[in-house]
Amino acid sequence: MGTYNIPRNVKGEGRILFIFSTKSMIYSAIGAVIGLPFYFVFAAFGMNLVGIIIMAFFALIGFIIGTFKFPEIGAFQFTKAVGGENIDDIIKRAVKFKKNGNKIYLYTKEEEKNG
Repeated sequence: MGTYNIPRNVKGEGRILFIFSTKSMIYSAIGAVIGLPFYFVFAAFGMNLVGIIIMAFFALIGFIIGTFKFPEIGAFQFTKAVGGENIDDIIKRAVKFKKNGNKIYLYTKEEEKNG
């Protein structure tokens, strides 16, 4: 009798607190660090709650970037090209494209007219 591996769903095992994957937790922490100076500025004026809300907003943006995929909307050509990809991958590609100063060349084939 042989031994067989039984496939199982391991997708949710890398989650922290049911909603955070490792990647989304890292992006949320980065967002919170970006919002931290705003907290200190508002705390200096005695508005701690406003600073915490702004810091939580940046953490939420980081969570969204690390978790969600870009939707595919049929009405827009851009979303057909990147639909279903992770938002952070799209941002990384755009930053790398701008950093390297790359250009895209489109070659169109013109039809010859007979006659």
